[in-house]
Amino acid sequence: MATATLYTRDILRLAASIPHVGRLAAADGSAEKRAPLCGSSIIVDVILDDEGRIAALGQEVRACAFGQASAALMGAHAIGRRAGELAAAHTALADYLAGARDDPGDWPGLDIFADARRLAARHGAILLPFAAAAQAAAGA
Repeated sequence: MATATLYTRDILRLAASIPHVGRLAAADGSAEKRAPLCGSSIIVDVILDDEGRIAALGQEVRACAFGQASAALMGAHAIGRRAGELAAAHTALADYLAGARDDPGDWPGLDIFADARRLAARHGAILLPFAAAAQAAAGA
């Protein structure tokens, strides 16, 4: 499959619509992750509420269109979630990309990465936002 066909209009639309862009000044937890294979990187900051749910999110994304699209999906649905939910989403997505499961889990929109399952070089960038958000929330 040619790389050009992977960057669909939907992937590019998501990549251009990342929510919660920018660092948080008073974050409860932060995490920086990098995908060594492609060089994509992300920093995620979180502020948690009294019940341990994400109340505010900030992200600085330097990634390919797949990493940006994944950051958009993570960011769109992270508010109100706990660290464990983010970690579960990361695990389900990793298993889906690796072919160990047939669906990407319960996190909305992740089935958009179905065609990327065939290209392991893209998996690191796709997983970065969830790994960073889970680590930031767990460390808060």
